[in-house]
Amino acid sequence: MSLLQIERDGAVTKLTIDRADSMNPLGAPGDGDEFARVCSEINADMSVSCVVLTGAGRAFSAGGDVKAMRDKTGTFGGSTPAISDGYRNNIHMMLRALYSIRVPVIAAVNGPAIGLGCDVACLADIRLASDKAKFGVTFLKLGIIPGDGGTWILPRVIGMSRAADLFYTGDVIDAATAKDWGLVSEVIAHDSLLDTAMEKARKIAAMPPHSLRQTKMLLRQGQQVNYDTALEMAANTQAMMHTTKDHAEGVAALLEKRAGEFTGE
Repeated sequence: MSLLQIERDGAVTKLTIDRADSMNPLGAPGDGDEFARVCSEINADMSVSCVVLTGAGRAFSAGGDVKAMRDKTGTFGGSTPAISDGYRNNIHMMLRALYSIRVPVIAAVNGPAIGLGCDVACLADIRLASDKAKFGVTFLKLGIIPGDGGTWILPRVIGMSRAADLFYTGDVIDAATAKDWGLVSEVIAHDSLLDTAMEKARKIAAMPPHSLRQTKMLLRQGQQVNYDTALEMAANTQAMMHTTKDHAEGVAALLEKRAGEFTGE
């Protein structure tokens, strides 16, 4: 059975992590390949303009498979070099694939997002939380370190002090605290979470496809480059957008007081 269940709703792709019987653990052999394939297909399909990522059952993802860690199997088995390669060639492949998605990604966090599961949620552009969601990066409690890039992404989401607090204590925070800390944008009644996420995704997907993808690229690059470089990138990208049919349609729609109908041209 596939790890990711894929559903299309117009220009929105919904991805569901589906190992509900064990709270959607990640990192089993082959997970990186599956994420890489699915994310590559999304990037190649210009009819996709937004992704909603969620978990099946009562969890978003409980993180790495602790039983596999105990039994020293799969990604967590073998020699030190073998385990290192398991991270690089499987878990990190999965994370790189998610980070490389060129369209906006909404994480609809329906329950616990712990360890690797929290890192996965943080790779989304927008995080919406069920009132049953919980967040934690509990690696130290297992005698390991944050091995999934969380020390890079989490401080960028909630700041260094709060990220350090979570990493060093292993505390798990509820959805209300996550919103207060800026980890999620909204806390939503559990039964309404997916409907709300899909509604937001459809609103995003109604935007001009090329401008939408370029805006995500500029947001990402803007976190890594200086201001002058960001302005130069914006000037070059904006010049391209001004020559598109979607720009002409957007201007006409505004002046005519109607919704724009964008085609990706």
